[in-house]
Amino acid sequence: MGRFPNLAPGALLAATAVAGVLAAAPAAAQSRYVSPYIEATQAIAADLSNGDDVVTYTSLAAGIDAGVSTARTDAQISYRYERRFSWESNTEDLSVHSGLARATTQVAPWLSLDGGALATRQRSDIRGAAPVNLIGNTDNLTQVYSLFAGPSVQTRAGPFDVNGSYRFGYTKVGGDTNIALAPGSPRLDGYDSSTNHVVQASIGVPANRIAPVGVTVSGAYEREDANQLDQKYEGYYGRGDVVLPVSRTVALRAGAGYERIKATQRDPLVDAAGNAVVDRNGRFVTDPNSPERIAYDTDGLIYDAGVIWRPSPRVELQATAGYRYGGETYTGALSWRMSEASGLQVVVYDAIETFGRQLRDGIAGLPTGFQTQNDPFGQLFGGCIFGRQGGSQQNGAGGCLNDVFQSISTASYRARGIDGVWSVQQGRTGYGIGGGYANRRLYAPRVAVGTQVLGLEDQSAYAQVFYSRALSRVSQFDANLYANWFSSDLPGAQDVYGTGLNGTYSRNFGRLGTALSAGVYAFDQGDLDKQVSAQALLGARYNF
Repeated sequence: MGRFPNLAPGALLAATAVAGVLAAAPAAAQSRYVSPYIEATQAIAADLSNGDDVVTYTSLAAGIDAGVSTARTDAQISYRYERRFSWESNTEDLSVHSGLARATTQVAPWLSLDGGALATRQRSDIRGAAPVNLIGNTDNLTQVYSLFAGPSVQTRAGPFDVNGSYRFGYTKVGGDTNIALAPGSPRLDGYDSSTNHVVQASIGVPANRIAPVGVTVSGAYEREDANQLDQKYEGYYGRGDVVLPVSRTVALRAGAGYERIKATQRDPLVDAAGNAVVDRNGRFVTDPNSPERIAYDTDGLIYDAGVIWRPSPRVELQATAGYRYGGETYTGALSWRMSEASGLQVVVYDAIETFGRQLRDGIAGLPTGFQTQNDPFGQLFGGCIFGRQGGSQQNGAGGCLNDVFQSISTASYRARGIDGVWSVQQGRTGYGIGGGYANRRLYAPRVAVGTQVLGLEDQSAYAQVFYSRALSRVSQFDANLYANWFSSDLPGAQDVYGTGLNGTYSRNFGRLGTALSAGVYAFDQGDLDKQVSAQALLGARYNF
């Protein structure tokens, strides 16, 4: 597949589309705002594990916060480009893109368009350092860009409901060879880029329209092509489902069908000593003469059954158990709109994934209206995203991307876990709590050179708390708390723990705003020295 010629413009293509939606929104929009800005800051960071290590830097940034909400369109974008200039010769200058864009618009009664884009810096290797802040020579962090877009169709044909959708996704990861690992830890391949496509369609009739039982027939086809080692993923299924209401609030459902999933890749090129050859970005070089090898392959009957509980329009719980991927599988979802100002979302998942596809679906699951977190030190938009109107039907409570960024894996894997977000925005106060647990079982060809991941498991747990309070019309306080745990069966891997806490006070003087931030961060990487650091920042922003 072709590459985008430039990282940032390519990855932020959907963000540009969101900006177009904002510009085209009618003047009668229920709510609409556009706030571009430029910013200058001065920051200092001290390594509390080594009192002699102090980093000072100056930062220049430009960004935009914008949103629109109408009867047909919901869209929001928060994007920031920052260039950090270090005062120390042994510390690199750094460019950081941080942004999230989500948009949905109803083009016609039967047609809607959905899209999103993400830019963030995240950990590469689950065994490596777990820095929350982005100051200094940060190990094990790389820039990630991703986008998705596509139409959805929903219409009627006689008594039948007809639905269909298509999504295109693209993900790009920057190279990073600065990863400190325990002695004896083997090199893993580095993710490059991928494109993916998924088409879904269904036709059915709900319960009590023509019969007491609702019946739906559905199918989907999905393909991904990744640049590293010529990796390919292809999957499709067809199935039928029935739903039987047993009371006013409870319905039983069951379904069965056929599914085929296949993931393949080629071998890395090896040198005379039998070691995998890597390029300047630390990625394995593909052997052009290698055969296409199977990393994961399954096909056969799938089936499941479960319950749907909907005691009110504000609450829905689904729980399902069945057979898929060659064994038992369990999934579920709880959506609870507690009030007009708060909402809860919990998801239990089990799926065969790749990094690009899981990130695409993670972005698509985020709300179109989200609370912008003021965190000048952290990895924005890589953790939990909280809904701007937590319980609203359009925006939702939010979601977390921590499970996706557990590690940037080049392998296909089975992803299982639980993810939950509680989000509140009431008056001048907004806050949220998110967390979860994620487990991956990694797949690779058995005979591939450099294979280290076959059959091994990674896991992580994470929690995040966000708080924001408008103290007056011109002043505000924001705080963020993070905690993460990472564990892996990979050779040489040790448990990694990371925590962080920061707070920001900001005040506006007309178009000019000022901010004072401070934070403390720590991570513990097994036998390596524990890293504890403190940061402080003073900045000024001009809003156009």
